[in-house]
Amino acid sequence: MTEINIAARFSRNAETYPTQAALICTDVSRPARQYSYRYLDDTSTAIAKGLRKAGLNKGDRVVLMVLPGLDFFALAFALFKLGAVLVGIDPGMGLRNLGRCLAEAQPAAFIGNRKAHLARRLLRWSSLSLRLHITTETIPFQGDILNLARLLEWGIATRATLAIATHADDMAAILFTSGSTGAPKGVVYSHGNFTAQVAALQQTFDIQPGEIDLATFPLFALYAPVMGMTSVIPAMDFTRPGSVDLRQIHHAISMCKPTSMFGSPALLNRVGKWGVANNIILPSLRRVLSAGAPVAPAVLERFVKLLAPGAQVHTPYGATEALPVSSIGSNEVLNETGKLTAQGRGICVGQGVDGIEIRIIPITDEPIAEWRDELAQPPNEIGEIVVRGPQVTCSYYNREESTRLTKIAAGNHGCYHRMGDLGYLDERGRLWFCGRKSQRVDTVQGTLYTIPCEGVFNTHPRVSRTALVGVPADRGCLPVLCVEPEAGVRKSEYPAIRSELLNLGGKHEHTTAIKHILFHKDFPVDVRHNAKINRERLALWAQRKLR
Repeated sequence: MTEINIAARFSRNAETYPTQAALICTDVSRPARQYSYRYLDDTSTAIAKGLRKAGLNKGDRVVLMVLPGLDFFALAFALFKLGAVLVGIDPGMGLRNLGRCLAEAQPAAFIGNRKAHLARRLLRWSSLSLRLHITTETIPFQGDILNLARLLEWGIATRATLAIATHADDMAAILFTSGSTGAPKGVVYSHGNFTAQVAALQQTFDIQPGEIDLATFPLFALYAPVMGMTSVIPAMDFTRPGSVDLRQIHHAISMCKPTSMFGSPALLNRVGKWGVANNIILPSLRRVLSAGAPVAPAVLERFVKLLAPGAQVHTPYGATEALPVSSIGSNEVLNETGKLTAQGRGICVGQGVDGIEIRIIPITDEPIAEWRDELAQPPNEIGEIVVRGPQVTCSYYNREESTRLTKIAAGNHGCYHRMGDLGYLDERGRLWFCGRKSQRVDTVQGTLYTIPCEGVFNTHPRVSRTALVGVPADRGCLPVLCVEPEAGVRKSEYPAIRSELLNLGGKHEHTTAIKHILFHKDFPVDVRHNAKINRERLALWAQRKLR
């Protein structure tokens, strides 16, 4: 069986580009810190040896709650080299969800800074399964907590080579979903999944070794050195990309001249508005990637103005369980599909990436044990999106029921993952996104899908965004449109805007039934990307407002 390890690709890059910067950490208030491929590779190997001496073994699950930077990169690659399983959890998901996720993961080790360990102790996170506690602080820590510096010393002093074999099916990580549409779930990633994911990203976006990537999402930051890129980490709160300090982003771009950038739609919206208002140009960027939620055409149009001619904003579609699935560039959106979105056709998320298979099946909330070809629906028929490919994960950790509801066995060909999203394939094979399955609104007149309905109303110039929700009624659900107005809109303008929105809705068959409109100043959004609207919370709010 062929050995596969995502860290092995990084180590090969360290041999090829030993002096190239693997990581640059920037901050307007201090000089940049730069670490070469050789230094990061040697450091991660030493830490892996130290972890093994401390009693960590292949297959052990390890919680990593460390801020992006040298420690985060070195520890992540050390865990992969050791064959341990990285447990990744968003700290912004809330204390209750954090405790639940940690209990499910049953980690053997917890690595974090002082603040993370204090929370672990006070809230007794995973107290029964943990046998190793490691702090990244440089000062001695009382109690049973090892210091990262001590592990590094042990590793450097160890002469033996680190020879731990991992294969495609070996578990590499448990990455928790954001929980924006339900309880967070631990997605099981194998080394094969990671390797396929990196290969798909590199091929889809023509990423070349030697490029420089500005990453504002920690997991994507890890991929850059695996692809031969330099990863630039700006000083920012990674749990609040929608509130990023614009000076820090501009400083990182000005100093490091990145050729690529990843940012959430909320971050792109904020940076784009600021850039246009201040006549900022970002000529070094060849491509910008944005994922996590649909990106409005207006956001794309604004951000493209900051880029050099020919550069595009790409919006890959996928999920923690399967990424990337498809992708579309801003040229196609602004010249063609954006106009159809405004007419209620949904959001085009492009052609499937090489090696991925996309099917549309009838909408059902019941499990599907095995794949049957007759499940596949014809073009232009809305149904549930299911995908299969080497980057598609096939289980959740300690969540058998969730696995049963979302995975479809495909014999010797892995599994199909049910994305939980609704959409359709057009005649050209492009995928169109129509919203979350759980957020469809079943009315007496029929089923309404969030994205096609919202696309019509989002064309109003005084509207920032809208969200369709269902409020329980005597028969079915009452469709209610929640409206977040643009900044500066006064409450006295709401009646006129409501009338204009009702007029817009009356022009399209699928929106004529929407008669109730409520204004909300600031939509609740997900903790990971600050862009995915929490329609479940809005629905409860709308229900209270309509009493």
